[in-house]
Parts: sequence; structure tokens; C-alpha cells
Amino acid sequence: MTILDGGMSRELVRLGAELRQPEWSALALIETPGIVQRVHEAFIEAGAEVITTNSYALVPFHIGEQRFREQGAALARLSGELARAAADAGAADGQSRVRVAGCLPPIFGSYEPEAFEPARAGAYLDVLVTGLSPSVDLWLGETLSLIAEAKAVVAATAATGKPVWISFTLEDRDAPETPEVPRLRSGETVEAAARWALEAGVAALLFNCSQPEVMAAAVERAAQVTKAAGSSLPLGVYANAFEPKRRQGKANAGLSGTREELTPALYAAFAADWAARGATIVGGCCGIGAAHIRAIADRLK
Repeated sequence: MTILDGGMSRELVRLGAELRQPEWSALALIETPGIVQRVHEAFIEAGAEVITTNSYALVPFHIGEQRFREQGAALARLSGELARAAADAGAADGQSRVRVAGCLPPIFGSYEPEAFEPARAGAYLDVLVTGLSPSVDLWLGETLSLIAEAKAVVAATAATGKPVWISFTLEDRDAPETPEVPRLRSGETVEAAARWALEAGVAALLFNCSQPEVMAAAVERAAQVTKAAGSSLPLGVYANAFEPKRRQGKANAGLSGTREELTPALYAAFAADWAARGATIVGGCCGIGAAHIRAIADRLK
């Protein structure tokens, strides 16, 4: 079992960083980078074996087109360096037990598959890949709403030779349009995503930034596809603690409410269920803090 870290934003706030739109978590890179590293360290102390760079908000939506052109690569480089420093702190004989995943976010907006522009995505992703590459052990394309976004991540990272993990976000259960079959927010099925992952040769397939309740079915469907193909492709889950969002809800509009009942113990119970269904990589997304990661590490390790 591999333990991931949790959500960055609320841990930044907890440790004293200011977040405001439009920059959101990117603001901490600009104003309080030391707190970013402290968040990474808190997750490692809680048991995380893979930490993710604070580069999710390094897109024009958050930092603006001009700032992205002028500072995007430098900010991405800084986010990688902060994560690398946290991972390497206290490493025995120079060998860190903690890996750094380079976050490659949805370039044109979270939960907005219709906004994806394949002709433009590569140039934006290249900026992030260039900045992050010296510091990361693997790539994590995360909160992707459609298979085409994942294809762009694979293409943008191919020349680096580093493993690529792809993580899709799913339709949440409370949306009235949500079908019973687990689907990406684009409407594509989990089975289609799993078949693509096998064909693309990615190193792991994950599901993130959706309700814990919808993850088990996705893991089961993906496991069925991989088993039928005779593959041992690792599967993973890191859910969020958001109050349910409807399909038309904007993920980037502001601070979303979180579920008070989703305690570390309850989240760890969800994680144990995902593991029983085939997940071998487990962590947390938005609203899942260091206490939750400690709980799942204690339970699953």
C-alpha cells in the first residue's frame, strides 16, 4: 500500500497562509513559500510516502495569462524545489523514502471537460513540465475530467522518461444527472478510462476530487478491466471532503464547504474499503488534512 498526501489549500490556511482568489494556493508560493514546505512536511510526518507539488493553481485561470507566461516556469520550479526539500529532509544516506509527484492540473478549469482545448493544452503543460522536471520523481495528472486531458499529460511528459500517474475526477452521486454507472465528469465510463490507461502505458490509474461514496464502484470497474487484460496496473483513490457539487457547479469559484462528519476515522474506513476492492494507492484531496492521512496510514500500513 502506498500512502499519498492530502489536500494542500486548507492545510496552508491552517498553518497561517492567506488564500484568496484568483491566485488561490498559488498565492502561497508567491507570498509564503515556507508554509508550503511546512505543509509537505506535515503530510510526511503523518505518513505520506508520495507528496504532490503545489502547482495545481499554476494555470492562467488563477494567476493570469501574462503572469503565467512570465513566471509560470519559475513558480513551477519553486513548487518542485519546496516539495523536494521536504521529501529529502532527514533522508538516510541521501535516499529519501518519500517520492515527489509533479502535479499537472486541468489547464482550462476543474470539472469543466467542455472547456478543454487540445490544440492549446500542450504549450501550457510544457511550461509546468519544464519547471517541475528537475525535482519530481513522477508525474501526476490529476482531477482530469476527460480522457483527452489525460492524453495531453502523457504527451507533454513523454520526453522526461518519468512514470506518469493519471487521476480522473468522477461524477458525484448527488448530481441528479449522475448515472448509476461510474463515469468521469465528461460522461465517459470508468471502463473506457481504464482501457485507455492500459493502452497508454501509464504507471497508475487513480480517481480523485469526488465524494468518497462514489469511489468504490470506480475502483471495482477499473479492477475488472485490468484483471481481464491480465494487467497489474496499480489503482488508487484520493477523495475530497466537499459538500456535493452539481454538474453545473464551478470548482474554481471559491472556498467550498466541507463535510464535518467526514472525520479521520470515517475517511480511514472508506480507505480500507477501497483497498479491499483493489486500490493500492490511497490518500486525500481537497479538505482531507494531515489528521486524515495519519488515520489511513495507521489503518492500512
